Amino acid sequence: MSTNTSRTQLSINKINESHKILRVALISRSLLISLITLWRSLLSPYDTSAILNPNCLSSDSYTSSKLPIWPKIGSAIEGSIVWDGVYFIRIAQCGYEYEQTYAFFPLLPIFIYILSRTVFAPLVPIIGYRAVLGLSGYFINNVAFLLSAVYFYRLSVIILKDSKTAFRASMLFCFNPASIFYSSIYTESLYSLFSLGGIYHLLSGGNTIAVLLFALSGAARSNGVLNAGYICFQAIHRSYDAIVQKKRIGLAVMTLIDGALRSLCIFAPFVTFQAYGYHNLCRGLVSDEMRPWCKARVPFLGVGFLKYFQLKQLPNFLLASPILSLALCSIAHYVKSRPEIVFSLDFRASDKEKNLAAILYPSGVKGRLNDIQVSANFSSEVLKENPTLKQRKKMGKERTLSSSLDTIPSENDEVVPAKSDYASISVLPFVLHLAFMSTTAFFVMHVQVATRFLSSSPPLYWFSSYLMASYGRCAYVIWAYSAAYILLGSLLFSNFYPFT
Repeated sequence: MSTNTSRTQLSINKINESHKILRVALISRSLLISLITLWRSLLSPYDTSAILNPNCLSSDSYTSSKLPIWPKIGSAIEGSIVWDGVYFIRIAQCGYEYEQTYAFFPLLPIFIYILSRTVFAPLVPIIGYRAVLGLSGYFINNVAFLLSAVYFYRLSVIILKDSKTAFRASMLFCFNPASIFYSSIYTESLYSLFSLGGIYHLLSGGNTIAVLLFALSGAARSNGVLNAGYICFQAIHRSYDAIVQKKRIGLAVMTLIDGALRSLCIFAPFVTFQAYGYHNLCRGLVSDEMRPWCKARVPFLGVGFLKYFQLKQLPNFLLASPILSLALCSIAHYVKSRPEIVFSLDFRASDKEKNLAAILYPSGVKGRLNDIQVSANFSSEVLKENPTLKQRKKMGKERTLSSSLDTIPSENDEVVPAKSDYASISVLPFVLHLAFMSTTAFFVMHVQVATRFLSSSPPLYWFSSYLMASYGRCAYVIWAYSAAYILLGSLLFSNFYPFT
């Protein structure tokens, strides 16, 4: 009876905390949309060509030739479609017509196309088809952000084992410096939803749905395929333990094969889209007519290694410097705190610490972490199975339930300290992922996109939350940085001025 009551309480706590962060996320999106509307009404856009929309190269019978009932509203929505949003809307309406459109992955246009022809289809005669496409894009991305914020919080509770730190980090995510892109027709929201959701389900033992979500993240943005690294990290460590501890080579081989197959599924949408582009743009052409990338054995994304290091690009490096500095500090702090874990890639971690590593063992006591995910307050579940902690409970009734977050029983019923800060062993895969992305953004890509490129990386917010808790003055700097970029981004980006 007590077991059912405890599980019910955990579920209630999970729902309550999720509702809190959902409200914060909703407030942040309302703020962004209000700022966009304000700046659009006060300032004239730098480029007013957003409303221009030539006919599709192929016939589009769905587009009505009749004037909409409310043309001003439709024109206002069309005018708000700027920068990459123009391409996503064009692809949703006309498909991939030109070579440059293949730089934009198909998931967002597909979702926009479906929504515009189903749920929002009755609005076409009222505001026009292109305005409906734009409205669909805004709706999809803002709803996706709300869901990604919930996933971010639940993931943070699993990794940090501290509901307060997780909530603070989630608030930072809701008001992150790249917020304008999460409320515009860009892929940041969908990518974050499927990446964070995939990691959450991976840690919860839902391997199938995790692979599906990771694959969708790869269909939204090219760097979504990097999420296969979490699968590989888990598979390699499990196979290592199978050989070293269990002496079962067969199990190790099967684990590696399973990880490889799941990784291939994650890469499938990315490879399929590349093949689709190659088929449309390269097949049937003689060598002299082919674009250089058609002849390349391996496609190369970005501008090239160090090719962006030019004096005229200094303003762009300055624009990206805050996020890159934060990423560097978060990585350096983790390496300094856990050098033995980082340089051994976790292979030299003690068995006690591995029992606490959610990324390695999503189920078992390795599986009691399934209960941790629903709430930071999971001590009652631990007490039921561990007599040592049960006795300690009787001796100190005045202790709050949340205080037991500092300990977890190991397989030998020993009480093991559970790191609830940024130095947790479970943070390692996320730090490695952030290090790779930061290096790529700085040395290979257009560096000004680093702010939005790195904005969905959890360690940035976990480390910031740690700084805010440890050093009070850092809170002012971090919030000032986020507020400045939100105001600057909503002002410049929405009026077609360059911003990241």
